[in-house]
Amino acid sequence: MGRDKEADCDGSLFRIPPYYYIHVLDQTSNTSRVEVGPQTFIRKDNEKVLQNPARMIVVPPRHYCTIKNPVARAEDGSVVTDRLGQVKLLHAETEVRLEQEPFPLYPGEEVETKVQPLTVVHALTALRLRVLRDFNDDGTPRVAGDEYLFEGPGTYIPRKEVEVVSTQKAVIIKPNEALKLRSLRDTIDRDDQKRVAGEEWLVRRQGSYLPGAFEEIVERCSATVLTDKMAVHVMAVKSFVDQKGKARKNGEEYLITLEDMESFIPDVYEKVIQTVDIITLTKREYCVVVNPIGNDGKPQLGHKVLVKGEKSFFLQPGEELENGIQDVHVLGEDSGLVLRSLEKFLDTSVEPPVTRQAGDKWMLKGPMEYIPPVEVEVVVTREAIPLHQNEGIYVRNSKNGSVRSVIGQTYMLGEDEELWPKKMPVIVRTLLNRNRDPCADRGEWINPEKEKRKSDKADAKPKSDWDEDDLTQVVTFQVPNNAAVQIYDYKSKRSRVAFGPDLVMLEPNEEFTQLSISGGKPKKANLIRALALLLGPDFCTDIITVETSDHARLQLQLSYNWHFEVKDKNNQDEGAKLFCVPDFVGDMCKAIASRIRGAVSGVSFDNFHKNSAGIIKLAVFGVDEGMKPNEELRFPANNLVVTSIDIRSVEPVDQRTRDSLQKSVTLAIEITTQSQEAAAKREAERVDQEARGRLERQKIGDDAEAEKSRRSLLTLQAESAAVESTGQAKAEASSRAESARIEAEAAVEAARLRAQAAKIESESELERLRGAREAEITFLTEQNRLDIEKAELMAKIETEKFQLMVQALGTDTIQAMASGPQDHQVKMLQSLGLSSTLITDGRTPINLLNTASGLLGTSGINLNQQHDNSA
Repeated sequence: MGRDKEADCDGSLFRIPPYYYIHVLDQTSNTSRVEVGPQTFIRKDNEKVLQNPARMIVVPPRHYCTIKNPVARAEDGSVVTDRLGQVKLLHAETEVRLEQEPFPLYPGEEVETKVQPLTVVHALTALRLRVLRDFNDDGTPRVAGDEYLFEGPGTYIPRKEVEVVSTQKAVIIKPNEALKLRSLRDTIDRDDQKRVAGEEWLVRRQGSYLPGAFEEIVERCSATVLTDKMAVHVMAVKSFVDQKGKARKNGEEYLITLEDMESFIPDVYEKVIQTVDIITLTKREYCVVVNPIGNDGKPQLGHKVLVKGEKSFFLQPGEELENGIQDVHVLGEDSGLVLRSLEKFLDTSVEPPVTRQAGDKWMLKGPMEYIPPVEVEVVVTREAIPLHQNEGIYVRNSKNGSVRSVIGQTYMLGEDEELWPKKMPVIVRTLLNRNRDPCADRGEWINPEKEKRKSDKADAKPKSDWDEDDLTQVVTFQVPNNAAVQIYDYKSKRSRVAFGPDLVMLEPNEEFTQLSISGGKPKKANLIRALALLLGPDFCTDIITVETSDHARLQLQLSYNWHFEVKDKNNQDEGAKLFCVPDFVGDMCKAIASRIRGAVSGVSFDNFHKNSAGIIKLAVFGVDEGMKPNEELRFPANNLVVTSIDIRSVEPVDQRTRDSLQKSVTLAIEITTQSQEAAAKREAERVDQEARGRLERQKIGDDAEAEKSRRSLLTLQAESAAVESTGQAKAEASSRAESARIEAEAAVEAARLRAQAAKIESESELERLRGAREAEITFLTEQNRLDIEKAELMAKIETEKFQLMVQALGTDTIQAMASGPQDHQVKMLQSLGLSSTLITDGRTPINLLNTASGLLGTSGINLNQQHDNSA
């Protein structure tokens, strides 16, 4: 039976190789034992082999295995047996076996963990171990449930009382980093400090750190690098002693700057609120710090500190900047500051120093630079307002409330003065618009409500220090030429009239007198709003309805030329008369219309239709004492003069009258048209008779000329007959000769054309054949060239293929392949002990004459040599 073959358990003979073993059961005593090789075991009748020969367990160096239910051993290491010889087992126990001689497994023992390498714990690594049962670890008592670390470098040897929970690696703490740890239970850290459960602390030491068994990594903290331009605002969440050894109270806030440390890692009891940037003030800047930190390190609530540049500082916790960083007030000659005192203090900015009481208000004028102290509030910055001689502003005194206007000078408001906006109705502001022409736009109808909605949109321009839409400006109005404006002063209750061209500037208590003038056709009251009263000459158009004595109602469209007669424009009483009648147009039109109606009512329609202009003018202008018609109509109340009347149209109001008038006009037009048609008809008949006479005379002359022509024709006919008889024969002979000549020339030309056509056909056929042959030759040449190139490429490919195959196989391989059969034959002959051999298939003839002689010669030489040797 071979060595690797398993023996049959039912056999009687068992060959046990070295380092193999079997279990044998004594059925008489019911005990089991181990038989170890090398031996030949003969089984007895009362014995039973429980297993085939099995290899012993080999534990190489630095390996281990775990045995379940190991045998009990005495102090000297021998196996303990009972009185029957059965080995005793430690049931439910495990045993870790390390490097040793190969050993068998006793009956009942099991391999719980196969042979495997021992765990090598590298540097900066540890194994977290948990104790399963109490034991003494080299003098250190271990209690079940306890955990501890096996730190490297080293080789961990397993124990049955301990299990490996996990592998733990060290954490590398880099510069400007720290490790926040939390204690899971009461323990002692690596600095031999006692830590209670839940306590947190920082490890700032650079390098590797391996957390303990009861230490938990909370987070990796990165440092905030402090610079001369940045600090950290920190709050203590618990009373402790900080890194500088200073005691901090719970809730205390403080600032960490570069002077304290270069990099800051907050402690476990510190909370970073924010990073604080440095505040840098130039020579032209200052700031006010509210709630500054006092010498005792506590904020002084309600206090303020003025900080002037040049300076750089950090705001401490609780400090704030009032209005941020402010520029120094640089006052020029035309600027100033209105200041107010917030509390009593001594003002040293003026000479001599003045004691200011709380609430005092004063003005500081330039040129100078001024930084207000904390006791002073800057109310407003004043700039001088340059005013042209046609510009002004309204100024109100805030103490007594008086308002005045300042015109034509550069003015700076005082500390008790302010700009006063003059409020005016929207319609007046619209009429004061500089883009509005009082003359050209006087016929435009203005709706005050509509203008109120458009007041913020029309003529919008960018705002500036001196804007056209500023209500604090003095209201100005350019009175056009030949116009007048009335201004009323409500304070003095007086009015004044300004004649154009002039620029009117209103005082604070003055207002313009608005004119509400009738407009439209027919005239409607309050349709046109205006500030300037145009003095004329001008005209207006009105439509009135009149009725004649025969009750014919007519609609008249009239135009009146008018003007105001002003003798002395410097006389205010005479100027005031112009505005005595608010609606002079309506009043004038009504007065003229009443006169016309009275005059027309006394005449008939026919009379009025024929003499309408005279009747209307006489009714309007009247007659003088000498019964002569007047040239104008005067209104003494306002010096209005009407100089002329133009009648533009007269239309009946009644439809029947209008139809009758239309019929009469149409009839007159028809009569005129018929008379014109009759005159034209008579003229046409006269022209027709004259044309007929001329035509008859022309016919007679034409007949005489025709007779003369007929006589000349007969003479020519006789002559042509004679010529015809003599020329006909000549013409026939010449025609036949010409015909023969033409036929001959045509035949010659036809023959020549046929020859030319044949030549062209033969040349074209020859050209076609030449082209076909050349194309065929070209095709064959190209085809042959392509075949040659293909053959060359194929040959090149085959050559390269063969070269690559030769390079791939190698010269030695090819040589071996070529000489392989011969070498094989030589080796066969050498193995058979033959010097030479000849193998043939029996069908190929072989010349053996020389071969035999060679063989015989060789044999004879050998025999002679043997004979010589024997002699």
